[in-house]
Amino acid sequence: MTEELPELRASDADRERVAEVLRDALAEGRLDMEEFEERLDATYRARTYGELAPITRDLPVGQVAVPKVDMLKRPEQDGSWASRIVGGEGSSTWAVAVMSGFQRKGRWTVPRRFNCFAFWGGGDIDLREANFAAGEVEINCVAIMGGMQVIVPPGVEVVVRGIGIMGGFDHREEGVPAEPGAPRVVVTGFAFWGGVGVERKVTRAERQRLREERRQQRLERRSAARELRRGEH
Repeated sequence: MTEELPELRASDADRERVAEVLRDALAEGRLDMEEFEERLDATYRARTYGELAPITRDLPVGQVAVPKVDMLKRPEQDGSWASRIVGGEGSSTWAVAVMSGFQRKGRWTVPRRFNCFAFWGGGDIDLREANFAAGEVEINCVAIMGGMQVIVPPGVEVVVRGIGIMGGFDHREEGVPAEPGAPRVVVTGFAFWGGVGVERKVTRAERQRLREERRQQRLERRSAARELRRGEH
């Protein structure tokens, strides 16, 4: 199937599935750290299934499954919090950065507990476009001489319970009331000579929508002002 549709575009979830296979292979000793980093970099740069397929072809459970192309239009998620709390196990449950970095972003499913570790490295855990396996999820961060950034969308409740020694956890987003039905994100872990930041940001698409909305409002005000001046004359 991959050979039949080599140019079909891969999604963020597809890249995360390949990255998970690579992490398992590293833990089992099938890849050394250099091979793992090279393949992981190639995974996040891949744009099509044809580019993803060779990365895990020599590993167990390494075939990239190309989804069936469905020509029927299906109803999409409405963006409500109820539609984003989907149950299940989560599409990715852990991440490691040793003198390197990792990212979890885009359309992925946050598990009930996501564990991440950074040593002389860093990572980004972006929840703005994510689905959630439960109404409360835990992001457990261990940062040793490294740092991590947890990005949450507006409306989500944040609780920070991490411990820092010559490092720290960002508590600025605590205490913001949650929207009805929104998930709760609990950030836990340990930081030594490192830090874990928590930031609340809108998505790029939402930012663009707000920018366009403000631009339209300015145009309408200018138009109204011109009409008023014409009426005065």
